[in-house]
Amino acid sequence: MIIQIYEIQTPHEAEQMIREGVDHIGSVLVSEEDWKKPLVYDTIRLIGDSPSKSSLIPLFNNRDSVFRALDYYQPDMVHFCENLCEPQQPSGMLQHLMDLQHQVRERFPSIRMIRSIPIPEPGKGKAFSIWEMAGLFEDISDFFLTDTLLGSVAGNAGTEQPVEGFVGITGRICDWGPARELVEKSRIPVILAGGLSPENVLQGIVRVKPAGVDSCTGTNLQDADGKPVRFRKDMDRVRDFVGKVRSLEKTK
Repeated sequence: MIIQIYEIQTPHEAEQMIREGVDHIGSVLVSEEDWKKPLVYDTIRLIGDSPSKSSLIPLFNNRDSVFRALDYYQPDMVHFCENLCEPQQPSGMLQHLMDLQHQVRERFPSIRMIRSIPIPEPGKGKAFSIWEMAGLFEDISDFFLTDTLLGSVAGNAGTEQPVEGFVGITGRICDWGPARELVEKSRIPVILAGGLSPENVLQGIVRVKPAGVDSCTGTNLQDADGKPVRFRKDMDRVRDFVGKVRSLEKTK
């Protein structure tokens, strides 16, 4: 079972993740303009000298910008998490994203690719075929990652995402039924994400049977109002999350 933890932006937190046995350690580039982050660079270099793998999310998809970032950081994996259901997408955006992954494969053959597949929250409807959408990317991805699409799909197709144009960091659980369907149909490993925490990760694994699990907001520190603090991990919660997953593996 792959354990993946995001948002790790410093070598110190990466060391802690490695020590806890996290398999995929993810960092995020939040700005296309301010993309060069020495701390993130040092984080990825440190992970490279460990058994863990580094993953990098660019919150942009301009080909030249992505290539520049991958040339600089050289992560083990790049993770694309655009909201594929966004109704305001420019015409041809899906084709652009498919072309981008083809181009990354050609230019950086050693870098593996994760593609997020948006899945609505339970009860929010299923106005599109998740598998049809995922199938467009299956041959050009190494992993799928399910993540939560906010809003009613029939109404606004998830325009309420925390980061416009992308899915993730909602802290909300996706519909595990379609997620399980994706696991069953996909020829590549599927990582379950979307609101996973130490409190619900075991239920998610049992229900969906994914190849891995991912946590971001569910293992972040919380502020005085109980809201997750971005880019700051709660190591007790990370340790609990990892421990729950590994304990389930031991029972099999």
